[in-house]
This record gives sequence, C-alpha cells and structure tokens, in this order.
Amino acid sequence: MVMFETLRDDYRRHGRSLTEPAFVSLAVYRYGRWAIGVKNPLLRWLAGKPYALMKILILNVTKVWIPPQVRLGKDFHIIHAEGSLSIHPEVVIGDRCGVMHNVTIGTNMGPGAPVIGDDVFIGVNSCVLGPITIGDRVRIGANTAVTTNVPPDSVVIGSPAKIYPSLPIFAARKKAPADE
Repeated sequence: MVMFETLRDDYRRHGRSLTEPAFVSLAVYRYGRWAIGVKNPLLRWLAGKPYALMKILILNVTKVWIPPQVRLGKDFHIIHAEGSLSIHPEVVIGDRCGVMHNVTIGTNMGPGAPVIGDDVFIGVNSCVLGPITIGDRVRIGANTAVTTNVPPDSVVIGSPAKIYPSLPIFAARKKAPADE
C-alpha cells in the first residue's frame, strides 16, 4: 500500500525513531489525508474522529501544523521539529523539499497560497506568504519573508526578501550547442 511505503520513507528520513516529532507530525498528516479521502461519508466521519484527537495532541506537543488538505510531494523533510511549523491548507509543495523550524507557509491576509517547486529549502524563522510561486531548487535563507514569485535556481535572503538569481552550483547543467 502506498501510504505505508510513504510512512516507511518518512520514518527513515527522520532518524528512524517513532518518537521523532517530525515523523509523528507527518504520520498524523498522512492519516488525516487518508481519512478525508474515504468515500463513504459514515466511514469518513468515523476516521475523522481519531484524526481530530491526534491533531490536538500534535499541535500541543510538536507545534507542527500540516492540514490534510496540503499537497506534499515525495520526500518532504521537516529538518527540525523543535519550533512551530504552520502550513496553510491550500499550499502545494513539490518533491524533496526541506523545511526548518519556526516557518510559516500560507496566505497574506487574502486569497491564495504559495505553490512551492521541487528541491526547495526553507530556512529557520522564514515566511512564504500569498499566492506566489517558488521555483525549483530555490534556497530561502533564515529570517526571510517572501511575498513575491521566485524564479528557479535562486537564493532568497532578508526581510523584505532579496532574490539573487542564477545559482549555477544548483542549476541543471545545460548542454552547449557544441555538446549536442
């Protein structure tokens, strides 16, 4: 079953510990995601009751809030679950993304939420807010407030955010016409 394979991968990625807050938070998210997808209304309601209890416990213990409506890509990694992590339900996060603690990904007092590409890193105490797109292979530094679109292969630093484009060590190598 796909959910159990995903949980196994989460377990390995987060230190092979059933008590690791990042793993526990992702396990609760994955259960909630499964529960809201149950087709039968009565079974969905029944599956939602344990999720509601687990959600309350997780919020109070780990301070990590990932609603089940969030779409997470493969290999999502909570690097430190030692502070708060809050993600808006409409957020879409790509594959192999890493998020540090004290991060907020959500709305900016209006409609729309961020869409985050693949291989993105979001540093400690950062905010990614509003209906924006973060490109692939972007690095968002610590204490950064991002409220504008960010092109792929960029580094974003500061508050307000400054974008430094074209980070060649993370960019995919492009073939020169002579190489073809």
